[in-house]
Amino acid sequence: MAAESVHEFTDANFQDEVLNSDQPVLVDFWAEWCMPCKMLGPTIDQVASDFEGKAKVGKVNIDDNKKYATDYGVSAIPTVLIFKNGEIAKQFVGIASKEDLADALEAAAG
Repeated sequence: MAAESVHEFTDANFQDEVLNSDQPVLVDFWAEWCMPCKMLGPTIDQVASDFEGKAKVGKVNIDDNKKYATDYGVSAIPTVLIFKNGEIAKQFVGIASKEDLADALEAAAG
């Protein structure tokens, strides 16, 4: 499925992995049946590889993990949220470019 550097975030680990992270975190809310989500997948993999050690990159399958998708008002997928210190720093809805995602992570890291 995803590159080794892409984390799987769930309702059970979201608080620890995302909200309590000392690094910026990119969270891709997706679903198996979502074609644009599958199109975005390789981009997420590339960003995860590029930012390994500098930021955390992961995915939330909204069919299996509904809590945080609901909490953050995710109504369309793919939705990518960039978190810094447990707060949303940037949001993308739909397919975002690798450059836009990388720029948002750089901004959150800096």
